[in-house]
Amino acid sequence: MKMGFITSILDWADYDEMMDIASELGFECVEVACWPAGGAERRYAGTAHIDVARVLEAEAYKAHILDYAKEKGVQISSLAYYPNNLDGDLAKRAAANEHLKTVIRASAALGVNMATTFIGRDQTKTVDENLAMVKDVWTPILDLAKELGVKVAIENCPMLFGVDQWPGGQNIMTTPSNWRKIFELLPYDNFGINYDPSHFVWQMIDYIKPIYEFKDKIFHVHYKDIKVYPDKLNDVGIMAYPLDFMAPKIPGLGDVDWGRYVSALTDIGYNGCTCIEVEDRAFEGSREDVLKSLKLSKKYMDNFVI
Repeated sequence: MKMGFITSILDWADYDEMMDIASELGFECVEVACWPAGGAERRYAGTAHIDVARVLEAEAYKAHILDYAKEKGVQISSLAYYPNNLDGDLAKRAAANEHLKTVIRASAALGVNMATTFIGRDQTKTVDENLAMVKDVWTPILDLAKELGVKVAIENCPMLFGVDQWPGGQNIMTTPSNWRKIFELLPYDNFGINYDPSHFVWQMIDYIKPIYEFKDKIFHVHYKDIKVYPDKLNDVGIMAYPLDFMAPKIPGLGDVDWGRYVSALTDIGYNGCTCIEVEDRAFEGSREDVLKSLKLSKKYMDNFVI
């Protein structure tokens, strides 16, 4: 396994500086944030370390992306873009779908051949109503990816944290039950999972067992921790906004048993890229704090991934 990080946390850096940081800290890969221009609607989004449209238009720019990655000895594990691809606002949905297609095309052009994203969800509709839309929206996206030889890996984050994502959340592919249903609706070999154990912790789902059942669908892996606060949970209950009783943490500072998690990945023979995801507010005070979060996360995960 190779260890890296998702680059959205370095929102102040350009591509070269991001790669410099990755190399200096000893990371082997990066999941590169590729949002469109225009800012972000939520935290940890909106960053673009690669301009995917420019990759397709400017050969010199594409060559620089590849050459600099090679010079720094850092592999691009995936091009990352996490919007709501089933947004109830049809204009927003169309824009998200089109940019995702551009990400897929750029991933193929760069030889990365991986795109990481969300399936999406119309948060005003039921699970069944959303499942009824999945095939129509996602078939053309996955057909394009299949044609270009690109794998698409869906992260299992419910995108249900606060009032703006309530009710329902903005990603339906969040549980083993829904995984089975969606893989049946979209039986593509190039369609799989970007596995993040932290989201199972606060949903109170076993985060080890699905690794074995879905071993052939795990294309990419995240290392992010979650800390559930029992006193807060006892006060507000599981029907509250999740951030009222839990908080994202860097690996080792939350409730994930990383030894068991990595052990299960080795059991199934996973040898792909694994990327730290930093969303820990304790390390957001400054750029130095952000870099410290990457250093500490890597130092901890080096106990399990070498």
